Amino acid sequence: MKTFFQHCQLAAFAMTIFSTQSLYAAEPSIAPQVQLAAQASFKEWAEVLAIPNDSAVAADIQRNAAWFEQAFQRRGFHTRQLPNNGKPLLFAEFPKSGPGLPTVLFYGHMDGQPVNPSEWQQKSPWTPVLKQRNAAGQWEAMPLDKLFAKDVDPEWRLFARASADDKAPIMMLLAAIDALKAGGQTPAINLKVILDAEEEKGSPSLGGVIKRNQDLLKSDMLVVLDGPMHPSNQPTLVFGNRGIVVGTLKVYGPKQDSHSGHYGNYAANPAQLMARLLASMKDDEGRVTVPGYYDSVKLDADSLRVMRAVPDDEAALRQRLGIAVADKVGQNYQEAMQYPSLNVRGMQSGDVGEKARTVVPAMAVAELDLRTVPETEPAALIALLKGFVEKQGFHLVNGEPSDADRARYPKLASLEFESASASSSAVRTDLHAPVSNWLRRSLTKTYGKDPVQIRMMGGTVPTGALVDALKVPFVIVPLVNADNNQHSANENMRLGNYVNGVNSLVGILSEPFGSKP
Repeated sequence: MKTFFQHCQLAAFAMTIFSTQSLYAAEPSIAPQVQLAAQASFKEWAEVLAIPNDSAVAADIQRNAAWFEQAFQRRGFHTRQLPNNGKPLLFAEFPKSGPGLPTVLFYGHMDGQPVNPSEWQQKSPWTPVLKQRNAAGQWEAMPLDKLFAKDVDPEWRLFARASADDKAPIMMLLAAIDALKAGGQTPAINLKVILDAEEEKGSPSLGGVIKRNQDLLKSDMLVVLDGPMHPSNQPTLVFGNRGIVVGTLKVYGPKQDSHSGHYGNYAANPAQLMARLLASMKDDEGRVTVPGYYDSVKLDADSLRVMRAVPDDEAALRQRLGIAVADKVGQNYQEAMQYPSLNVRGMQSGDVGEKARTVVPAMAVAELDLRTVPETEPAALIALLKGFVEKQGFHLVNGEPSDADRARYPKLASLEFESASASSSAVRTDLHAPVSNWLRRSLTKTYGKDPVQIRMMGGTVPTGALVDALKVPFVIVPLVNADNNQHSANENMRLGNYVNGVNSLVGILSEPFGSKP
């Protein structure tokens, strides 16, 4: 039975006659109730985008949790806010569809990246702006009311923080429920939802919240609604993601910045020592030279076949990145993502520009991030890296070196890593697992062709904490356009992707799983 809210939404759009130039004209396979539900949700989508969601501000997270709680309740979900140091997570459960059906937990996150408003090409990142490309290929604003009109172009985009990452997929799920109800259907699975409040901060407390609510979140499998689709914009499934650990490498020189005229040629420069050390960690083709760093990764013929089938345009990718050649860690982009990485994300020693001084600096600092894969635990990579630094002649200290250390060791360094978080561990589900087959079958039925299958994406989402605590297989179902400026200024969501995302979720929720796993 539809709620009053849903009656009002669908009745308003039932009076609308879609022209052949409408948003859905190019999508003849989309059922009318899906079309109506998708566009009916645009007003809610714009409304929630106006609520700031930087998780550093607890009050904003509380406002988002309250808004989404009401949105789920309007659709018949039972909800509960899960306490989390003033930044609650939101749990929602749809009335059970039937005994013996598997329970699927859908994960999304309601927080977003911090913003610098001056970098945005609009008044505020929290004021959604509808835009279209002009003849010169530039984005120009349109009245927001056009978003709620009958003729909506799929190439239009809504610009706002979290418009794609990750409020759009949550709204798509709500619209999919509306579409099922409008068609007199219920989900073919038992449905639970968890909305994270600190994903963009690495979900530091997600594992603890899950453990305190283990029975509430108990499920048979996990579907993660996050991340961008393949750049081809074809339906996409992602079966794994790399983890991340972050560390700081310091190389020490004289006790304080020292006059380069008096002490150059006498006191070793830590910037140069750091440069040689970092250079020794990779060969000329970008492969990590730390012994054993890649040894545990073994790729079988089936995995290689799946990766070769991904329709990557690597020439276009290199052009977009502005590079002539790619590192030779793998034979192609997909294969490169199967291996752990060692990235220098920043360096500092002394000053440059107007603040430059003629000194031998006291210290050089390099910030590192290591992307892990399921075969390489973070602790193992850290141990290999520390051993490698020591083999280059450095003595590792904890904190600042003492006078005794300085008198004894000619090359001093420290290498410290942040403690493990929800994003530290990489996880992957077998492409032939029951949950994988279910989702692939659904998308194939919905679109008439197999989805793009990504064995392991390079980025990181906090699936490790979820999988570890709940002991369930997972698959990531990305629904947003790849060029959405995720984490950057001018984040945006393509309207055609939004509607297709609702269509994809209707197909997933309607697809019988079979027997409970």
